[in-house]
Amino acid sequence: MIVVYGIKENLNPIKAKLSNVIHGCMRSVLGMPEDKRAHRFVPLEKEDFYYPGGRTDAYTVIEINMMAGRKPETQRTLIKSLFQELESQLSLAPADVEITIKEQAPYQWGFRGITGDEANDLKYKVNV
Repeated sequence: MIVVYGIKENLNPIKAKLSNVIHGCMRSVLGMPEDKRAHRFVPLEKEDFYYPGGRTDAYTVIEINMMAGRKPETQRTLIKSLFQELESQLSLAPADVEITIKEQAPYQWGFRGITGDEANDLKYKVNV
């Protein structure tokens, strides 16, 4: 599950391409299947989005929620891949992007009427 925040005038025009870039990185680094895309975009009014100095109105926050189990080097690779692809495909400067990965134990996930630790039919690996 991924949540993306940004100023609506900057975020709305790039949402589809941004989703494609994020999903491409999730697929190439984590091995997520093509049909496993859960992205939520939160376009904000400028007066509702405070961000650090030295950033532009293109400042974008990407929160990645995932089940615990990915190795630190895998998570680092994902973050660096996102920075690289966002800059090359969308011209988003790394200074204007903030990425956080939030991990939860599988038992803290609920989907299809079960918890994540009960799922034995996932089409992707969590421990990569």
